[in-house]
Amino acid sequence: MTSAPARIRRAHADDIDALLALEQHFPGDRMSRRAIRHLLGSASAHLWIAGPVAAPLGALVLLTRRNSRWARLYSVVVSPQARGQGLGRRLVIAAEREARRLGCVGLSLEVRKDNLAARGLYDALGYQLHARLVGYYEDGAAGVRLRRRFDGPAASH
Repeated sequence: MTSAPARIRRAHADDIDALLALEQHFPGDRMSRRAIRHLLGSASAHLWIAGPVAAPLGALVLLTRRNSRWARLYSVVVSPQARGQGLGRRLVIAAEREARRLGCVGLSLEVRKDNLAARGLYDALGYQLHARLVGYYEDGAAGVRLRRRFDGPAASH
């Protein structure tokens, strides 16, 4: 028997501990409680969480800028027990829809060069290499900047 897909909803202040718990799945460059609190209060940050507050399965942070038509996927994390079930894809698609709704022409993001699972997801969704980022992360790991320009009305990946 398969369980129902995790519900994706806007994050709020009660989710800070859950978001911090999910951040522990990153090898580095983790957001602090203060940073999450700041993002939750920012009009240019859009945070989603998937699953129940007590046991979050994933989260995403989308950033926009007043003078830019490009949105930035700042953070996407899926807990190890929920990986491979399409949750990351669902979170990114939700972010794309929000970016389109806000009038953005596309999304950009940075990801570790060695994060093959995430890179496979972004490749499948049509993201393309925009720049190589040598020593980009705190631990010195290389990254890549990927971009996806939206084509016409919202697509249904």
